Amino acid sequence: MLYNFLFGLHVMGVVIWIGGVCFVTMVVFPMIMRMEGSLEKVLFFQGVEHRFAKIAKAMVALVGVTGFALLGITGRTGLLFTKATLGPTVMLLVWLLYLLILLFEARLFKVIFKGKAQQDTEKVFRNLTTFHWFVMGISLFAVFVGVWTGHG
Repeated sequence: MLYNFLFGLHVMGVVIWIGGVCFVTMVVFPMIMRMEGSLEKVLFFQGVEHRFAKIAKAMVALVGVTGFALLGITGRTGLLFTKATLGPTVMLLVWLLYLLILLFEARLFKVIFKGKAQQDTEKVFRNLTTFHWFVMGISLFAVFVGVWTGHG
């Protein structure tokens, strides 16, 4: 019963987190790229990012806690990084990437939006869009591998 509860929370967290990344990548960034003014782009992005970052952090924490609990309950923790746990290993690596991004996002944004970057917002948002497509792609890959190995 505990396993099913944790698994349900885990999947719910993944859906909200990765669904949000997909929404931002496929809806928000194209909207930003069509905006005219640089200031308008930056303000819109900061508003969306500020709101979504809180949700993403909460879901990354939920997914991490439930994921490690599920590994512990099933006794598969020691099998990580082996062929037997390909799904959980890929999911863990993607989770770690997001954790690092979220922990250091303030520093990343300072680097991205300082100096000459402030003058070329078009280039900044193209780079952010490309990065988001990459992150979304590996996220969806992790979801696919997790489902495939968990139900194969």
